[in-house]
Amino acid sequence: MRFDGKTALVTGAASGIGRAAALQFAREGAAVVAVDWSDQVGQTVGAIVDAGGRALAMQGDAADEAFVASAVDRALSDFGRLDALFANAGISGGINLLRDVQVEEWEKVLRVNLIGVFIAIREGARVMVPQGGGAIVATASVAGIRSGAGGMAYSASKAGVINLVQTSANQLGGTNVRVNCICPGLTETGMTAPMFEGARARGKEDRLGQLNPLRRYAPPEEQASVAVFLASAEASYVNGQAIAVDGGLSSSHPTVPGKFV
Repeated sequence: MRFDGKTALVTGAASGIGRAAALQFAREGAAVVAVDWSDQVGQTVGAIVDAGGRALAMQGDAADEAFVASAVDRALSDFGRLDALFANAGISGGINLLRDVQVEEWEKVLRVNLIGVFIAIREGARVMVPQGGGAIVATASVAGIRSGAGGMAYSASKAGVINLVQTSANQLGGTNVRVNCICPGLTETGMTAPMFEGARARGKEDRLGQLNPLRRYAPPEEQASVAVFLASAEASYVNGQAIAVDGGLSSSHPTVPGKFV
């Protein structure tokens, strides 16, 4: 019960990594503010309440300043404090070639994936600093570390998240507010559903994740467990870090198995 008596706010909590994290926070004692644009966020909260936990759902845009501020304020008004904030909401934006990518696509992806995380960090810090501390975790991606794991706008936005986490941790130096991010590798979520559905339809599910040393993909719970750890007191000396949760994918340059020349 690492979060007994504490409150966690999770964006993108209707499905995937966000839903898994919200459920884990609740299992470990936290009251949860679950945020998403989808009305399915109510199902996440329903599962928490049915299991005896405390939670509330808020449906809205995770990149809207007023909405995010109101979600943070609800954490305070309903549960008295905010100890952990998981800025997880994001969109893929698709995969297009350089010559085909439109500015409108970049603006949409950057707004949700990067500006939305900035707003979450700022609003979380607004209450955590006077409270005496807290932990903020964002979802970046291995696509933000190097090329080959996502579209251009998506990859750039996640690289921005990694830098935002580093700069925010330093901006908040001395406040006892920690800021970190996870960098997921291939994970089965709503965002990656077309890839998984296509592989299964072709009978090639066993090839998903074949490029990493573990030779498999991750369920969302494996990503959520690292995010929840980073938000816990067990990670009290971890700050400003981007943790790759990718089966080892980012540990190597491209190679042909068994050959090094």
